[in-house]
Amino acid sequence: VELVESGGGLVQAGGSLRLSCAASGITFDDYAINWFRQAPGKEREGVSCISGSEGSTFVTDSVKGRFTISRDDAKNTVYLQMNSLKPEDTAVYYCAAVRLLCTSVVGLYEYWGQGTQVTVSS
Repeated sequence: VELVESGGGLVQAGGSLRLSCAASGITFDDYAINWFRQAPGKEREGVSCISGSEGSTFVTDSVKGRFTISRDDAKNTVYLQMNSLKPEDTAVYYCAAVRLLCTSVVGLYEYWGQGTQVTVSS
């Protein structure tokens, strides 16, 4: 099983990035995919999650209205469109997979990607 994130980079405040999480080795639509992020010296936090099957989505309050999660099961890929980026969005972003339903319990996620760095300059 492999989750591979891509799309991170350096962007100015107010800019946009689209992260991708490509999965292999799992029945993709059986899994919910959550984007987490971790900034230096801070705990890992859930950003946005999309469930398997019906595709319910969840977004943490700090990014609501700016970030949108979507999935393309034909491509085994989940996307995180990030608009109006702020310096406080700077972090390493990880995608993680858990069976079917999104959960905030980090320990329940079975598979993790290696992370992609997002840096937002002011």
